[in-house]
Amino acid sequence: MTRLGITTVEAKSGYGLDLETELRLLRAYRALELIGPARVIATFLGAHTVPAEYRTSRAAYIDLVINEMIPAVVADGTARFCDVFVEESAFSVEEGRRILQAGRAAGLGAKLHADQLSACGGAELAAEVGAVSADHLERISNAGIAAMKGAGVVAVSLPLASLYLGHAPLPARRILEAGVPLAVATDFNPGSAPSYHLPFAMMLACTLQRMTPAEVLKGATLVAARALGLATQVGSLEPGKAADFAVIEAESVNHWMYHCRANACRRTVVGGRDAWTATT
Repeated sequence: MTRLGITTVEAKSGYGLDLETELRLLRAYRALELIGPARVIATFLGAHTVPAEYRTSRAAYIDLVINEMIPAVVADGTARFCDVFVEESAFSVEEGRRILQAGRAAGLGAKLHADQLSACGGAELAAEVGAVSADHLERISNAGIAAMKGAGVVAVSLPLASLYLGHAPLPARRILEAGVPLAVATDFNPGSAPSYHLPFAMMLACTLQRMTPAEVLKGATLVAARALGLATQVGSLEPGKAADFAVIEAESVNHWMYHCRANACRRTVVGGRDAWTATT
């Protein structure tokens, strides 16, 4: 990731669905940040799906997330955010509301996986609970867009997931024209987007979502920082912010997005320190 010019990574749990494994994942992310070079922001996603052993007693799993996992994660100090996958195949709006409210009461910021497979009110819930961001949104409704605009929630586009799953991407033009800030990310995960190649995701945001290269560049930098609550610290080169930047071998941002190369990055700097430099 650093060789591609990435300086900050959000890493979500949600691949254990039990307290021990969720904590192990979050502690691994903390260890990665300590050894560097990238900044790693951890998000607790214990409400990713209902594990098989709780399929006939999903209320018990939700109670486990609220009463045991969230307090343990907060006590461990390894996560900044609590995320929920609100979807017909995962958690309902009411279930997501309970979990996110518990997370916020414990001191965790709110995030959502919302409206990926169906328009089920995830975007509206993100606005209601004051989430910093909502991911996916391929099936977002006009009401959801308006709600996110009113609440200042950042939309996060994940075009690699749309590509791998063969789904229509989120309606970027409608979201942007409504005034909702739109970030661009990879969704790097083993199930539906097994690639951390952010420049490729950025190119797909141009071709699949009809975003301009300038909109995509802003979405992968300043708006992405806002989606992590870090807009005053990173995301742009301004006085008072960390000196995070990548040197790209391209004539312009238009040319960079248009010419899909394995890697156009020649140098990555994190916090004013060289994190990687190309040797050839």
